[in-house]
Amino acid sequence: MAAEMALVKPISKFSTIATTTKPRFSYPKATCTSLSTRFCTIKMSATSEQAAAATAQKPSKKSNKTAIKETLLTPRFYTTDFDEMETLFNAEINKKLNQAEFEALLQEFKTDYNQTHFVRNKEFKEAADKMQGPLRQIFVEFLERSCTAEFSGFLLYKELGRRLKKTNPVVAEIFSLMSRDEARHAGFLNKGLSDFNYALDLGFLTKARKYTFFKPKFIFYATYLSEKIGYWRYITIYRHLKANPEFQCYPIFKYFENWCQDENRHGDFFSALMKAQPQFLNDWKAKLWARFFCLSVYVTMYLNDCQRTAFYEGIGLDTKEFDMHVIIETNRTTARIFPAVLDVENPEFKRRLDRMVEINERLLAAGATDDIPLVKNLKRIPLIAALASELLATYLMPPVDSGSVDFAEFEPELVY
Repeated sequence: MAAEMALVKPISKFSTIATTTKPRFSYPKATCTSLSTRFCTIKMSATSEQAAAATAQKPSKKSNKTAIKETLLTPRFYTTDFDEMETLFNAEINKKLNQAEFEALLQEFKTDYNQTHFVRNKEFKEAADKMQGPLRQIFVEFLERSCTAEFSGFLLYKELGRRLKKTNPVVAEIFSLMSRDEARHAGFLNKGLSDFNYALDLGFLTKARKYTFFKPKFIFYATYLSEKIGYWRYITIYRHLKANPEFQCYPIFKYFENWCQDENRHGDFFSALMKAQPQFLNDWKAKLWARFFCLSVYVTMYLNDCQRTAFYEGIGLDTKEFDMHVIIETNRTTARIFPAVLDVENPEFKRRLDRMVEINERLLAAGATDDIPLVKNLKRIPLIAALASELLATYLMPPVDSGSVDFAEFEPELVY
């Protein structure tokens, strides 16, 4: 994930979109829990859940639809050691597995609260037709990237559900039900793209994917953060637009209140998985890795979003203020399970993020010149060194010790 920080291609510089006064976020201590980077695996078996994902892969039959250039997505898909995964969740080998907690979680997923939630209406196409100019372009990119992320989650969860079926049927079924959720999200987002006369070929992404190997414990850290940061992004946007309906430019945001609960439940499941593997949480190496993945996810989101301020301004948000709110709330949630987290409420943390944004903008500008590759690379070297220095300095800031594997009995709940 950290390797993706400066790899996303910049969007064109859009004109500033006029907005009214932007909301101010406060950070009361929250008990809520629940992204944006997803992971996927190599294989995908044909089941009813995959049929749901097929909706996301099927381009519109209308002749005026045009295929999106998938090369602009630069999707990052991940694979893991499935044999190790099977060992970790073998109840005969791992006596610490709390099957009662997994059973409770399974009942939550079986309930399928959002089974009838993702139903479109005529507002979608009407809103898309009204959206013009820079906002329309950046909104298409938002749908495109979000759809790809959800689809990659579908692939990972589906394969884990298949591979763990014999070892631990309960955990396997939860993974399969999470893949159902991700497929549903991807299909809904891709249907939204059709409103803008685009079609995203997810079959192409599956075939053209590049896989990065992550050990299971890294999958747990990163995917937990991905789901929880996704929850905070969705619920924050939903609450903002509910309070400021004049910025409700597309009806997909009205679905975020229930949608974010899928992200929240997925994160809760990964929390339970880590609790079942205390070796991933209770030593000095776990503290170092926990801080590393927090830094990777937070910086990636901040740099990416600061390249896309037109989108957030278009819905009446201040990009940096929104991101810091999401980072702080995600960090507080993560502190309930990770052994250490970053001190993101220290003003120095945001100052360093802003310096990284400046350096990244200069990096992108250097790459956009007409210079020969050698000259471009020479210009990039000091900037890359400066970015690495800021990352290291941020990582070495005094952390906040946190987390506990001594949790009360699991009680499923909805968090808003």
